[in-house]
Amino acid sequence: MRAGVVGGGSWGTAFARLLADRGHDVTLAVRDPDQAAAIAETGRNPRYLTNVDLTDVSAVALPDFPEADLLVMAVPSEAFAQVAATLPEGPPDLSLAKGLDPSTGNRLSTLLEGHPVAALSGPNLAAEIGAGLPGAAVIASDDEELATWLQHEINSQIFRVYVNSDLIGVELCAAAKNVIALAAGGVDGLEAGDNAKAALITRGLAEMARLAAACGARPETFAGLAGMGDLIVTCWSRLGRNRRAGELIARGATPEEAAAEIGQVVEGLTTAPVLRDLAHRLEIELPITEGVCQVLTGVDLLELVSALMGRRPREE
Repeated sequence: MRAGVVGGGSWGTAFARLLADRGHDVTLAVRDPDQAAAIAETGRNPRYLTNVDLTDVSAVALPDFPEADLLVMAVPSEAFAQVAATLPEGPPDLSLAKGLDPSTGNRLSTLLEGHPVAALSGPNLAAEIGAGLPGAAVIASDDEELATWLQHEINSQIFRVYVNSDLIGVELCAAAKNVIALAAGGVDGLEAGDNAKAALITRGLAEMARLAAACGARPETFAGLAGMGDLIVTCWSRLGRNRRAGELIARGATPEEAAAEIGQVVEGLTTAPVLRDLAHRLEIELPITEGVCQVLTGVDLLELVSALMGRRPREE
C-alpha cells in the first residue's frame, strides 16, 4: 500500500514508522520544507521523536501530497479543516486526530465530506508506538469494507487493530478523554491522591457515555479501547500531554505557559470549550468539562474541587 501520512508531529511520525514496519510505501507530508528536507537527508524527524528511524520513509512539504492509496490525517484539530480542504480527491482518509472542529463543534470526519473516511483511536502514546512497544487500537467507519481493509493493512504482531461501526462514538471518545485528562492532571498537581484520581476518571467515563447517548453513539463504545482504554493511559501516563498540562496549571501555570513548557499541541485546551458548548446545545450536564473550562478562564482550582464535591448526592 502507498500511504501518505499528513502531519509531522509525534503521532504522525510514529504512525509513519508503524506503517513502514508493515512493509508499506510511506511518505510523510509536513508543513515546513526544512523539516521535510531534514527527514529526507538524515532519516530522522528533527523536531519530534528524533530517535525514530525514518530512513525508509519519504518526506514532502505541503501543499504537495504524495500519490497514495490512503491518506492518514495526523494534524491537530485546529488545523484539520484547513488541511482537509486541500486534500486530493480519490484515496480514502484515515483520521488520527483527537478533537472537534473548533469553529463548528463538529466531528472531524465530517470535514472530509466526499471522501471514504475512517478514524483510528485507542491508548496509543506516540513515543511508545514509535519505539515499537505493543499497543492496540480501534478503527471506526460507516464503511465496513473500508474498516476491514484498513484493519488488514495495519494490524501486526505489535499493533492489534479492532474494527467498530460506531464512528460517532469513537470520535467523541477521542475528543472528550483529553478534557478529562486535564482534570486528572489537576488532581496530580494538587496531590489529592489516587482515590480522588480514580473517582474522577470513573465519573469522567460516565460523562463521556452521557455525551455519547445524546449524540446517537453507542455507550458501550466508551467502555472499549477508544473510551476507557485511551482515557486510562491519557489520565495516568507521565507521557500524556493533557495530563501534564493539567498538572502544571494546578501548580500555578497559565494554560499558555503549560502548553509552551510541553512544547507540543495539547488538544484538551482547544477541545474543552468546544465540548462544553456542544453539551449546552444538547442540554446535557458535563460537570467535569464545565469545571475544566472554568479553571482555564481563571477560576481557582480548589474552589472548583469544593463545588464538585459538594454537588447533590445522586444514584450512580
